[in-house]
Amino acid sequence: MPRHTNALAEETSPYLLQHAHNPVDWRPWGAEAIAEAQRRDCLMLISIGYAACHWCHVMERESFEDEAVAEAMNDGFVCVKVDREERPDVDDIYMAACQLSGGGGCGWPLNAVALPDGRPVWAGTYFPKDRWLQVLATFVGLRQNEPEKLSAYARQIAEQLAPGPPLATTPLPQTLDTGIGERNAERITRLADPEHGGFGGAPKFPLPIGYAFLLDHLALRREGDQHRRSVTRVIDEGLLAMARGGIFDQVGGGFSRYSVDARWHAPHFEKMLYDNAQLVSVYARAYRDASDEEVRAEYRDVIIATLAFISRELTTPDGLFYSSLDADSEGVEGKFYVWTYEELTALLSPEEFRLYSAAYGITPHGNWEEGVNILHRQAGWQAMSERSRPDSGQALSPEHLQSVLAKAAAKLLEVRNLRPRPALDDKILVSWNAMMVTGYVDAYLALGDGDYLIVAERAGLALLSGFRQNDGRLLRTSAKGRTHVNAFLDDYANLAEACIKLYGVTFEERWLADARGLVDYALDHFSAPDRALLFYTSDEDTGLVTRRFETDDNVTPASNSVLAEVLLHLGTVMSEDAYAARARAMLAEVMPLLAAGRQALYASRWLQLHDRLSYSHFEVAIVGPEALAARMALARAARMPRITLLGSARPGSSLPLLRERFREGQTLYYVCRAGVCQLPTAELAVAIDLIAAER
Repeated sequence: MPRHTNALAEETSPYLLQHAHNPVDWRPWGAEAIAEAQRRDCLMLISIGYAACHWCHVMERESFEDEAVAEAMNDGFVCVKVDREERPDVDDIYMAACQLSGGGGCGWPLNAVALPDGRPVWAGTYFPKDRWLQVLATFVGLRQNEPEKLSAYARQIAEQLAPGPPLATTPLPQTLDTGIGERNAERITRLADPEHGGFGGAPKFPLPIGYAFLLDHLALRREGDQHRRSVTRVIDEGLLAMARGGIFDQVGGGFSRYSVDARWHAPHFEKMLYDNAQLVSVYARAYRDASDEEVRAEYRDVIIATLAFISRELTTPDGLFYSSLDADSEGVEGKFYVWTYEELTALLSPEEFRLYSAAYGITPHGNWEEGVNILHRQAGWQAMSERSRPDSGQALSPEHLQSVLAKAAAKLLEVRNLRPRPALDDKILVSWNAMMVTGYVDAYLALGDGDYLIVAERAGLALLSGFRQNDGRLLRTSAKGRTHVNAFLDDYANLAEACIKLYGVTFEERWLADARGLVDYALDHFSAPDRALLFYTSDEDTGLVTRRFETDDNVTPASNSVLAEVLLHLGTVMSEDAYAARARAMLAEVMPLLAAGRQALYASRWLQLHDRLSYSHFEVAIVGPEALAARMALARAARMPRITLLGSARPGSSLPLLRERFREGQTLYYVCRAGVCQLPTAELAVAIDLIAAER
């Protein structure tokens, strides 16, 4: 039996359960913890992290498992543990407090000190044991001797945390300036690393939001345009560098969260569902648009390998998706994924080893710390095949080289699967699962693999049946047989988007009805007085210092930017002007940011919406017995950012644009603008010409 058990033992989050037997008297976030702090009239210590977080584990081993540290924490504070993925609303408040209070670097673990009512006075991140004890003593001393200072800190931070007035209140003009998208795309391309690809320097994150915007923006440009060429180069250099780098699991597929260096070599080895979901969508889109066949093949391989990883390691028996895999195994970061020179020589044939070591940068002393090797592909297949020439004889063809290396990787995967595995965070989050549904739909559109669509439909149905309550409310998370926590705006927005995506490839209108129900509930319960933007938390949630708006696109897109695009799409497909008007009003509130362009990368999803409204846009209605096949043909032939698709294989649709469109035995395309349609055509090429004729 463990020596200690605290209140976290009743929780379902794997992260909280990791701390259930610490000597620290942890409590979960909630009214009971705040009431206890007020009863004791002592400070709260709110520690926030997530299951896959390496430095969270380090601080637990060094401090939270230490009896002396635990005694200091228990004596001076009511101690609260929060899973940031389960309660992103709590994390947002105290992360913002960290950035405002200047408590050092802001990351995870995030450790905040708050007054008994939960108002933060300070926050910082990881501290070694001795420094942590000093932090605790400092705040206990302030509480005893200078409580007025803490009250002043809390008052200042609370004032800054409260949402201010909207940046803009003037409506959008009817015609938007296409130059805003172009200038912001140029700003983002200037952030690109010309040597190693990606944006910025170390640590380097994939940031799929930036590529998603650039891909959509690219599709709006004419061939031969210089701006188009520079954007294409940034996209391909970044996506290829990630696909070849150590951040991508070259043996088992899937991406790690970020690279600790600028050249994508050494990842922070945790694997997150949200990264892989978005990157599948980005590579699928890039695959559809790329003109170079070798580049297309690399993008295809990334999609297939990543979804194989998702299927093998992050898919639940019910067809949903787990949250993450830890960075550590056996207490060592990355141990599951790296190889010694001796291991590889023993596992591979001499020819396999010669080719594999050359392809992936293997060295006898290791290409990373502690003498181990991270697999980092050195070039494209054509270039590597030319380098693979033996001392005498012809170079291997790219196809043969890939075949040899694939067989070698299969051997390594088989052996790796016998190693002690990184811990799995087995909670299911609606928002992240919805992004994965969208990823599977995008992969289906790109590669045409019907199994991907089956997975997406199954997961979409499971989310709606398992997390949606009778009154339309969503719950956010499920683990250990318990579904709980009121959902946040990103859950509603991303699930509605996934439903719209499923409608777009099935033409089953139930998905639109589900999307509409989610949107209507969000509008009823997350709307703010006199604001177009929506709060991140619903009006049913209490206990936070303030309700805040999520507007910045980051490693995941902002819930407001996703919802605005969902509203515009539903307004178009359902001919609901109120939805489209709300989307435009939401965009209007952030227009000063887009016009200034100072943080273009972190407004990428808003910029997608702006471009969507800036260029000529079409509704294409496809009706008739072969509507779905015609839909796939159009997706392969047309640039989709300019098109909203709807369709039906049979009469009887509830959508205004599909009524009275059917002709017996014919499959027809109707190209429309603002609900006004041209004469139908049965020819895909004619429909494409009608779209291409107007820019």
